[in-house]
Amino acid sequence: MHTESIVDGPGIRLSIYVQGCPHHCPGCHNPETHDPAGGYKAGLGEVTALLDRHSDGLNGVTISGGEPFEQAAPLAVLAAEILKRGLDLVLYSGYTFEELFSKSKSNRDIRFLLEAGRLLVDGPFILDEQDLDLAYRGSRNQRLIDLPVSLRSCEAVEWELAGSFDSGSQAQGFSLAP
Repeated sequence: MHTESIVDGPGIRLSIYVQGCPHHCPGCHNPETHDPAGGYKAGLGEVTALLDRHSDGLNGVTISGGEPFEQAAPLAVLAAEILKRGLDLVLYSGYTFEELFSKSKSNRDIRFLLEAGRLLVDGPFILDEQDLDLAYRGSRNQRLIDLPVSLRSCEAVEWELAGSFDSGSQAQGFSLAP
């Protein structure tokens, strides 16, 4: 977990990196988060305490990875805590919005996590499409998805960087302990 990040979404953010990723993208920024058995376990209380200690001045929380949607159930609980504190949520995923939207039809935790999010950075990192000038993402194929608008329209709607964002280093990931 990193506090006060300005590169993982709009504003000042607490960034949480989860452990375990099935995508194994060549050139991944966080390859040490791929192994689901790596990292360390953190209980919900530990994560919310960290959030409470650093919430002054934060605009929101970013959950990245690894692959957050591989831990949708515990992260849905964490997302509810984030929203309770009046913070927004940015999610990173190697899955596309379309894949996650389809999965959300049979998995209520994925659905809740999508509904809790404000912005989704979707798609795998593709080394041949790497672009260091992009805001909040590493390769040109990745999109910034406006989650509330996309879920209402049932299709991916990209977020405009110039638009408003109101509520409508190497990392080691963690897994939320039961």
